[in-house]
Amino acid sequence: MHVLIVIDHPDQGSFTHALAARFAEGLTAADHSAEVADLHAEGFNPIWSAADVVHGADGPVPGDIVAEQARIERCDAIAFVFPLFWFSMPAMTKGWIDRVFTYGWAYDQVGNPNQSLLKDRIGVMVIPSGGKVSNWNQHGLTHSMETLWQTGMMGYFGLNDKRIHFLNGSEGSDARRTALLSRAYEIGAEL
Repeated sequence: MHVLIVIDHPDQGSFTHALAARFAEGLTAADHSAEVADLHAEGFNPIWSAADVVHGADGPVPGDIVAEQARIERCDAIAFVFPLFWFSMPAMTKGWIDRVFTYGWAYDQVGNPNQSLLKDRIGVMVIPSGGKVSNWNQHGLTHSMETLWQTGMMGYFGLNDKRIHFLNGSEGSDARRTALLSRAYEIGAEL
């Protein structure tokens, strides 16, 4: 299996990057291959612009989007690794999704994910956060995020297997962070 790992964190020394590296090591241990799309290091432009609107009206597809779509076309699974940011994904990830997953390429149906052009792929999210799930659950936040990403985004694009892994306590003790790194490895190895 070939996996595209999309990383969103501006600091190359971040815990998010460390988790992505351990996830990739798990993939390698399971005899999978990986390609990394480090959005900040590569300077991806997340701003949805007039060029994207013209493309939506059957105009030319911007070259940077063609390159990102080619990465997805090569993969069997796409893994997003980003820190939870205000109970959502960071703007760079959202902008990447907004610009890359275009009508006519990622999907061409209205409300029917079985018609998706991406349906044979697996979608995975590896999301470090400093919070505790128990605190989120009392307000329904975990359910809300899972609904938006599994049913909404990944579901609308028709990804046939959707997995979200919240790695909570990333700002905790060294022992906790080591456990989370081990979990990221396991997630990659289990894919």
